[in-house]
Amino acid sequence: MIMRPGQQLLLPANPAFIWFSLLGALMLNMLMNIGLWGREAWMPDLLVVALVFWSVHQPLRIGVGVAFAFGLAMDVHQGALLGQHALAYTVLGYFAIFMHRRLLWFGVPTQAVQVLPLFLCAHVLVLLVRLASGGTFPGWPVFLAPFIEAALWPVASVLLLAPQRRAPNPDDNRPL
Repeated sequence: MIMRPGQQLLLPANPAFIWFSLLGALMLNMLMNIGLWGREAWMPDLLVVALVFWSVHQPLRIGVGVAFAFGLAMDVHQGALLGQHALAYTVLGYFAIFMHRRLLWFGVPTQAVQVLPLFLCAHVLVLLVRLASGGTFPGWPVFLAPFIEAALWPVASVLLLAPQRRAPNPDDNRPL
């Protein structure tokens, strides 16, 4: 693949780091759900950000099946309708893989704008399944969460790509 001008050549992603970051995002989601605010409608889903990030950057390692499994874990943790988050995460993973080649050609702020509809779609799917199963409408702040997740995209890009940006053996004779 031809790289954008000025884009840094990255090292291969470590599979252990990918799984550690996904499990860490799952644990942070669980801690936020039982923390100070509880499960507020406006709280961002950090696992969604990590899943979309790795589905875009490593589509052969993190796919729809992984998204489905993490979705089931979130359903069990939140006591939600089994499959509610699994459906949303699966659709999210599919569309992230679908657009990953195009998305990587843009800069990080533009990527954040382009993943916003994905995050919005995931929250709408969860909301529709919740309402169809007889749940209550959580309020309009539920539509604030995708915007917060899109705002977290640059932070996730910096943090999750940091191990790949270091030079393997830096020296003065090798500029890469």
